[in-house]
Amino acid sequence: MTYDMAHRTPEALWATLDGADAVHGLYYLFMHGVFACWDGGLIALRLPSVLAMALAAYGVALLGRWLAGPTAGGMAGLIFALWPTIQRYAQEGRSYALVTAAIVWATVCLVRALVSSKRHWWVSYALLSATACLLHEFAVLALVAHGVTLAWLKAPRSAVRGWGIACSCVLLALAPLVWVSLGQTGQVAWIEVSLAGDLSGYLLLVLVGLLCRTLLRRGAAVEPWPCATPRVPLDQVALPLVVLPPGLLLLASLVKPLYVDRYVLYSLSGVSVLAGAACISLWQSVRQGPARAGLAAVASLAAVTLLVPVGSHLRSASSRSDDATAVAAAVQELGAPGDGVIFLPQSRRVWMLRTSPASLGMTDLALAQTPASSHTLFGTELASDVIADRLVTSTRVVVVRDREREALETSDQDRRKRAVLSSAFTPCRSRTVGSARVTVHARPGFC
Repeated sequence: MTYDMAHRTPEALWATLDGADAVHGLYYLFMHGVFACWDGGLIALRLPSVLAMALAAYGVALLGRWLAGPTAGGMAGLIFALWPTIQRYAQEGRSYALVTAAIVWATVCLVRALVSSKRHWWVSYALLSATACLLHEFAVLALVAHGVTLAWLKAPRSAVRGWGIACSCVLLALAPLVWVSLGQTGQVAWIEVSLAGDLSGYLLLVLVGLLCRTLLRRGAAVEPWPCATPRVPLDQVALPLVVLPPGLLLLASLVKPLYVDRYVLYSLSGVSVLAGAACISLWQSVRQGPARAGLAAVASLAAVTLLVPVGSHLRSASSRSDDATAVAAAVQELGAPGDGVIFLPQSRRVWMLRTSPASLGMTDLALAQTPASSHTLFGTELASDVIADRLVTSTRVVVVRDREREALETSDQDRRKRAVLSSAFTPCRSRTVGSARVTVHARPGFC
């Protein structure tokens, strides 16, 4: 999706955003500039995310250094960089890494603004927060967490006033995007909040954060960097970031399902800062007795047991439910030049925007207008009767489908495709790639 949108002209991109995906508009414009400078294919697509996550890891380390000392800061940055989910989205050509970096550095500016009288920290905080929110609207939940931090710290009026002015500027800049995206809520109709997955994952993160806070309070004291005076308690900065953004999004999902963990990916920065400081505190306490040494060993073993298997999965291609390169490769391997291709539902055409069926010598039987020419995300399709006629005259058709999305997205065209396939074709060979199922359907005798 990003590759296709970023390669459209600014005029075509603007026309598309008026009807769909406005929430990612700033990111698409940014990536358009990246590709205009260097059209480096997948490397250019992913490099900004890699650099943004590296910058975010440095920001997390700096926060830990200021709030808990150099060693704890280094540990926090390392934990953040090695976190499996962070490593996954450092490889994705989407906005989430950039949002995370902007929120981490906005938090850095917030901490400095609390211990400094210089106004430029509040200006930097406002600019970074606005950038994050314009890249993705749900970054605004980080501002709520920052507000709770100020209340918890009983910050002076000058700090509260600076935060309030910054938030007002951010909300003013964000208002037009919110207004446009409210008319595009149909794009998130696919979201389903899982009690077993989403809620349990959130509760586990909160539990880890609270456990780290407990270890900090009971373990050996960690000393902040001298510049952080008067001292800003680490837990009062980090814990609200862990609890509030994902918690508020889950609460909103009671009305309309909106929670996806990557939308609040930046909350992992708070966990990393707490975990980095807790690790140093715990290991410093080892000298105080065998009981604490045993606790440190158990905690380390638990962390390795939990993170290593998860990390192995997320670092592999099998974790990509939308691996467009793998889908295109499967279509090319199973199909042959001259075959027809159809997508079920039609939105799954997004998997082959970079490598179109035409580039493989195949024909997209349902396509009326390409995404770029129609100013849409997935292109427009022919009338259902026309699609049926084109299917009937074909001997082999490669079907690219997503069963879960089929249940959520219905159209007359898709219903007609399924009817003709079941009545006139026989499935031959299939391959599953993430959430995609690529199947060759053929007339009897042509498999």
